[in-house]
Amino acid sequence: MILLKDTALHKLLNYNTVIVHAMQQTSMIIFLLLILLCWNCNVTTPQTNEESREPTTTLINLPLINSTGYTVEERILTPAGFERSKVLAGSFQAYLRTLPLKPVKSLVRYYNGATKANTNVYEAVVDLNIGTKDLHQCADAIMRLRAEHLWHQGAYDEIHFNFTNGFRADYSEWMNGKRMKVDGNKTWWSSKAQPSNTYEDFWNYMELIFTYAGTASLERELLPIDMAEAEIGDVIIQGGHPGHAVIIIDKAVNKETGTSAYLLAQSFMPAQEVQVLKNPLSERTSPWYIFDDNQILTPEWRFRNTDFRRF
Repeated sequence: MILLKDTALHKLLNYNTVIVHAMQQTSMIIFLLLILLCWNCNVTTPQTNEESREPTTTLINLPLINSTGYTVEERILTPAGFERSKVLAGSFQAYLRTLPLKPVKSLVRYYNGATKANTNVYEAVVDLNIGTKDLHQCADAIMRLRAEHLWHQGAYDEIHFNFTNGFRADYSEWMNGKRMKVDGNKTWWSSKAQPSNTYEDFWNYMELIFTYAGTASLERELLPIDMAEAEIGDVIIQGGHPGHAVIIIDKAVNKETGTSAYLLAQSFMPAQEVQVLKNPLSERTSPWYIFDDNQILTPEWRFRNTDFRRF
């Protein structure tokens, strides 16, 4: 009797084991079916109704950097739907758009050769020598770009800037051998050198400008413009001690919407190489800026929409 009972019990246990195993397999199948159903529920079908589509931006165009480009125009591509504005050959606008750039991932260097710690400020570095003195700062870099273009064009009579005390320093006087005397707040010309117009003479003149001019004098010298009128070569500036200034070096326009996008460049303190700024508010369109607010936020300064000026 005990043997029979054990045998019957053994069969019963085997039967129950089969049932449990079958139930486990069934549960697994049901679980997989549920996952498949949920996956299908999350898959969206293409919309055929134009009104039901989510708004899309025309600004996304990744990447916007062409690593093989060695000028502003070649390196930095326009956002989707935008085209670069037309500029006259030989103009200051064309000069800024074709500024030479250092290789991708180059670091901004100070006048003493040290590198700028914050690399998240700029997208590219302009390949122009800035000298070895702590002079080539924000307003100085803008005056230098303007004067450099005019010097290479032979437009020497157009190269002039005002000192902070209001004295107008004309390069044409400098190249004719005149030199300045500064006594306190007074400045006047004095003939002391032979007439010359080498690039070294030009650079010495610019370093004198860097010494006695700045954001305060440049802001007074430039003409105010509306933000909506901004073009390549215009300056965004807040004069002060210190103040800050950046320059528009390129512009692109969306023909469908009329929206304009801009590239900005700056130097800063201490004296450092000119750099094309990133846009801290839009990674998708950076380094392009769209001025659609009362303030323009750059990586190292906040400007107002009333800070736009023109040479």
